[in-house]
Amino acid sequence: MWRKSYNELMHLRKKVLNFRYALKGLEIAWREEFNFQVQIFFAIAAPLLGWYLNISTIEFLIVILMIGLVLTAELFNTALEELCDKFQPEHDPHIGKIKDLAAAAVLVSSLTALIVGFIIYMPYVLALFSWTQ
Repeated sequence: MWRKSYNELMHLRKKVLNFRYALKGLEIAWREEFNFQVQIFFAIAAPLLGWYLNISTIEFLIVILMIGLVLTAELFNTALEELCDKFQPEHDPHIGKIKDLAAAAVLVSSLTALIVGFIIYMPYVLALFSWTQ
């Protein structure tokens, strides 16, 4: 009995440490990546705007998914850049290609989120200003 509770306690401790590592990663991204700071600003602003405009639950969930997509792409891009710089500090065309592809993933996710946001928010904004019926 005691052994089982000890193993469960160690498992819980490991989960807590894993969570702390994830939070440290977010802190590093916030501290070192200006783009991440800008994306966090929009990640806060978009749901607040959705709340103000009273968008539907489904639309709100889509907004949250788009935010997650963009932030995840940015975090992967940052991690990949760090990894590339660690193993190849000098300029290398292959490393440049890898970094460009990772940056393109962030761009595609950001543009997708922008288009989805425009489709979701535009009718509400137009109705707010009575530009539609």
